[in-house]
Amino acid sequence: MVTGLIKIGTVSPEGRSVTFTGVPAGGWFGEGTVLKNEPRRYDIVALRDTRMAFMERATFMWLLENSVGFNRFLVRQLNERLSHFMALLEYDRLLDATPRLARCIASLFNPVLYPGGGDHLDITQEELGLLSGITRQVANQALKTLQKDGIVRLEYGGITVVDLERLRNYGA
Repeated sequence: MVTGLIKIGTVSPEGRSVTFTGVPAGGWFGEGTVLKNEPRRYDIVALRDTRMAFMERATFMWLLENSVGFNRFLVRQLNERLSHFMALLEYDRLLDATPRLARCIASLFNPVLYPGGGDHLDITQEELGLLSGITRQVANQALKTLQKDGIVRLEYGGITVVDLERLRNYGA
């Protein structure tokens, strides 16, 4: 991801949708599809104006076969993403809305998956709701709670994380 924000998810044949994760600028995705050489099994939806850089499969495979550095990068990405998805599943099943939103926001500041993000995220309440599996209205209330607790600062069109460690552990 060069700029913007995407949502990765899917829609069932019955029309039910699920969001797996969001990927902000600096993120990387799609290596599993390339490694398995199969069609992508999920949808990519740009939540705002977005620019993405693509790597051809031939280049990817050449790097995989010839670059130890690329292999280390890829293993670290896959391991971090597995950990990320396991955590999201845990949050979804065990946490109420505010802690779930807090952990979702914190996940967008993962330095391995999304390097160079700083402490500000241009994101709407609607987008945060989509990414965390809650409504915009519930996201609004949860954000107000997080701001009251001094963990985030709400701004027009985005949020600034004041205390990332507390955000990561909110509700624990």
